Amino acid sequence: MAEALRVLSVFEEHSPISFDITEIPCGGQHYLETGEEWPAGSFEHCRDNSDAILLGAIGWPGARLPNGDMAGGQTILGLRSGLNLFANVRPVKLYPGVQHKVHGVHKQVWVPELVDMVMVRENTEGLYHALLRRMEQRALGQKDEPIVIDEFPGLEGEVAWDPRPISRIGSERVIKFAFDLAQHRQRKSDSPQSVTCVDKSNVTRGCQLFRKIFREIASENTEIETKEAYIDAFTMWLVRNPEDLDVVVLPNMFGDIATDLASVLQGGMGMAASANLGPKHMLFEPVHGSAPKYAGKNVVNPVAMLQSVQLMFEALAYRAHDEDLDVCADILQMAIQEHFEENGCVTYDLGGDASTSDVGEAIAERCERMLREQFATA
Repeated sequence: MAEALRVLSVFEEHSPISFDITEIPCGGQHYLETGEEWPAGSFEHCRDNSDAILLGAIGWPGARLPNGDMAGGQTILGLRSGLNLFANVRPVKLYPGVQHKVHGVHKQVWVPELVDMVMVRENTEGLYHALLRRMEQRALGQKDEPIVIDEFPGLEGEVAWDPRPISRIGSERVIKFAFDLAQHRQRKSDSPQSVTCVDKSNVTRGCQLFRKIFREIASENTEIETKEAYIDAFTMWLVRNPEDLDVVVLPNMFGDIATDLASVLQGGMGMAASANLGPKHMLFEPVHGSAPKYAGKNVVNPVAMLQSVQLMFEALAYRAHDEDLDVCADILQMAIQEHFEENGCVTYDLGGDASTSDVGEAIAERCERMLREQFATA
């Protein structure tokens, strides 16, 4: 997050854009220190006073609420559910110069120009719905009424279970989003795009509904190629033939798992950014969680967070029709890409020995040079 703030300050100083930034402490470590997951009124501030939210990782060892839930969960999960951030958008793009770690060795495995997809994960339903609901109610200061089932026929002894609801409304909006995104990518790249539906509709009823709605929406978007896959087969496709994938849409749990696997294609979790988008609100965050063993050591990769800032610029520019912000989004994207193309310093996960701040400073300096050139002549 420190490197994200560094980059934001560069754009404020050297471009026409500016931000009113509110910093909110939150997460598991904050909970252990204060007894609160975040200060009172934080949810309302995010809901009522923000155009965009940028979130760091929240987990911390031993930080659990009295009911066993992860402390800090109402921040990320409460915002996802409470702000109706139904589309979790995770680009999977491989930059030239980024190597992959396989068998402890860093080398080029996948070809950069053949890895460029976006995975769209449904973000408010499915297997995580009950937890999302609890965290939303907690953030709002309300009480959630749990679903109670006394027994499951055929099972004996102790049983733990979670509901997995998938609704028509929830499926329709995220699948429509995926097709709209494919159309946008098609216009921007002037090359055909496909949308792949990934589910387990050969087994589960919720996925059968998801697949049914996918086919309905596909019939209204005949200019976009469509593909279908079961999640188990898809994980094989993902690493074997990533060049065959453009936009992928998945139910919540499958999207959570498959996008972590997909991060390997782009160099690991330190490279993976995401956007959580809803009708009115937006939240941006690295795909990775926290890394407590590295906390305070200035060694982890900041690129996922910087890519999340880039996604924030793009989304704000689109919603506000702001050309300057759109240019800034392109500059940040170009700065990150050229950093790798020109063999810029990298952190341990990519085979280097640079610090977090080394990488952040290098990309910030590159942004500053580009911004001076762009706006000095504008």
